[in-house]
Amino acid sequence: MSQRLTQFFASRWGIILAGTVIGILAPLLQKLGNPPNMGICQYMRPEIIGFVLGALIAAYAFREFKPRVGSAPIVRFILGVFAMIGALAFLGCPWRAILRLAGGDLNAIIGLAGLAVGITVGVQFLKSGYSLGRSNKTYHSVGWIMPAIMIGFFLLLVFRVQFSGGAIFFSKKGPGAMYAPIFISLGAALIIGFLAQRTRFCTMGSIRDIILMRDTHLFSGVAALLVVAFIVNLILGQVKFGISAQPIAHSSHLWNFLGMALAGLAFALAGGCPGRQLFLAGEGDGDSAIFVIGMITGAAFAHNFGLAGKPDTIVEGVVKVGGISTAGMIAVIFGLVVCLIIGFSMREKN
Repeated sequence: MSQRLTQFFASRWGIILAGTVIGILAPLLQKLGNPPNMGICQYMRPEIIGFVLGALIAAYAFREFKPRVGSAPIVRFILGVFAMIGALAFLGCPWRAILRLAGGDLNAIIGLAGLAVGITVGVQFLKSGYSLGRSNKTYHSVGWIMPAIMIGFFLLLVFRVQFSGGAIFFSKKGPGAMYAPIFISLGAALIIGFLAQRTRFCTMGSIRDIILMRDTHLFSGVAALLVVAFIVNLILGQVKFGISAQPIAHSSHLWNFLGMALAGLAFALAGGCPGRQLFLAGEGDGDSAIFVIGMITGAAFAHNFGLAGKPDTIVEGVVKVGGISTAGMIAVIFGLVVCLIIGFSMREKN
């Protein structure tokens, strides 16, 4: 039975199932209270925690929990930082870009184009010998560190632990104050984490595989996510086609493009999109855990130093285009330069 399930999950129908489930659950979580066009892409919400724990369950169930570490941890950390700075310039990770498009936000097309360009550049580095080194087996406890951190985050979330004058706080307004019921979100994320670990679901990988091998296996899952999410959004009345004043989005096209180009390049150099990195961390990959910690740090930098994008607003009936600050623009350009240096300098010589 286990062998048959493994074969199914490895098939095209398996990856399509994963995309379909994500496409159904994400709009439903939005309907239940998560921010518009942000069904599962938020900061430290139960969805993120559930991805890691769902992947952990799948890895144990199929004997694939294999703690391992590789090389260049500081590089992986830096890539995680700049990946998140780029994504927050756009106001969304690759999954949210797809969900935004499924909700009618046409700015997502610009973001996805930037993502594809960034990944394409990263693939050229891969072709020329770029590598962060091989992974090696390590202690079992190492593989449990990221799942343990996520369990800790979940306890902080459930019990709403706050420290006087400390860094942990809960938003009182805006997108951060909107959320579906915690345990429903966690259950949905556990399902997604389980399926994604089994099928190797990855948006970055889908584009990389098309460029490198003309292989559309992973892309089948991404396409299923988009189509199904659009259909579910239509049924729920959550589709609003347009460019200006879309939910938690801005129409500053240049920085939508460059932000996601930075994110795509960082994902390609690190070996996976945010979702894939979370799933790998759940199955014991210490390298992915370092990248995830980098993303968390990058998100903190982006929000605390004003690097993240600001949504479009409507003032007295007139749309005021959002975008990123001068500091945010400098951070995106600097991130692109750093990632290019990493790509050129870490190519193995024949």
